[in-house]
Amino acid sequence: MTATARKTTIVVVGGGHRGFGYAGYTLRHPEEGQVVAVCELRDDRRQEFAKTYGVPAEGCFRDWRELVALPKLADAAFICTVEDQHRDAAIALADKGYHILLEKPMAPTAQACRDIVAATRRNGVILAVCHVLRYVDYIRRMKTMLDSGLIGRIRHIAATELVGPWHFTHSFVRGNFRNEAQASSFLLAKCCHDMDLLAWLVPSPCARVSSFGRLSHFKRECQPAGAADRCTACPARIESACPYSALKIYLRDRLERLKLWPVSMVTADATPAGVARALEEGPYGRCVYACDNDVADHQVVNLEFEDGTTAGFITTAFAVGSRDYFVMGDKGSLRLNDDGLHHYDFRTGKNVAMPLHTGDTSTSLTGHGGGDDGLIRDFLAALRSGDKAFVTTGPEASLASHLIVFAAEKARRNGTVETVSRCEA
Repeated sequence: MTATARKTTIVVVGGGHRGFGYAGYTLRHPEEGQVVAVCELRDDRRQEFAKTYGVPAEGCFRDWRELVALPKLADAAFICTVEDQHRDAAIALADKGYHILLEKPMAPTAQACRDIVAATRRNGVILAVCHVLRYVDYIRRMKTMLDSGLIGRIRHIAATELVGPWHFTHSFVRGNFRNEAQASSFLLAKCCHDMDLLAWLVPSPCARVSSFGRLSHFKRECQPAGAADRCTACPARIESACPYSALKIYLRDRLERLKLWPVSMVTADATPAGVARALEEGPYGRCVYACDNDVADHQVVNLEFEDGTTAGFITTAFAVGSRDYFVMGDKGSLRLNDDGLHHYDFRTGKNVAMPLHTGDTSTSLTGHGGGDDGLIRDFLAALRSGDKAFVTTGPEASLASHLIVFAAEKARRNGTVETVSRCEA
């Protein structure tokens, strides 16, 4: 950006974990963007956000409806609320002329997704959906290799997303995404990233899907005899042997040993006493076998694309690891995992391994591998230039991948093979 170019002004709707994360780009690159307003229902989170980003009192709102009642305050809006609020907020902000950065998933239903796309088209604003994996440098490198014909025509992709026990129980048993009536299905909340990535890697629309999966383990009948409904009250002999214990996850592992997310989701008082108090009183201290969760804890999705390419996707709470994408072509294969990119050439018999980063050890896809910053960088570049090509997760691409998810969920529930709808809004 030139020294004379005007920085992009931003309002953040939803000042929680994701809103904080995306807005953080402006602290690292203040010449590109500035947060001028925040909408956040929780007083403590709103105040913390305003302090961190220097948002004045007149730019602080409890609800996005207060924001849209005023004249337009900024160039763009980052919508980072829970997904059942996305549709109305996105439509209202697009009607006001804001360009939209929208956290995934777009919305809990296909019609709501179509409504958002229609609003952004009608108002001529740029929409970027936060499928951050498309903005990771090494995934883009993989996409370029595949498009170049390196392995010939893609015939099959085997993909896995191993969510892991602590992450799954935090988000999908105790946390915000545990219940479909309150949020969405597990596949939509967690793995719309993966459906989007598969749709991007294969140069053909997805035609049909089938899926199997269910909630098998995190339910009352699997609770050990004698266990309490809250980890802080559980007998020590049971709690100490439980891999899903909240005391283990939030105190012994994440706070005392690693000091990492998601302790900040549990309490703003990230001290042993503060976390212990939150586990005694709040939702994250509940026994995983005594929650109101109903989302699947393991699932497979099979996809068939119009050109005959197939893909098989597996996601589960019951394994620890990274995403693994094994792309098989008629001239070789290309595999992406934490160990790097691996190209095997059928013609020469050579297997070439390429590291994911040079001089950077943060290779895990679970941290989005730089995709968060890549997304914000390209979104702001699109706004400055007026060139929507910077955004690879625009309305059409994102709607298409969401429609795959909705078809897969219908197939899982009904035991059917479903045709994927076209993405016309």
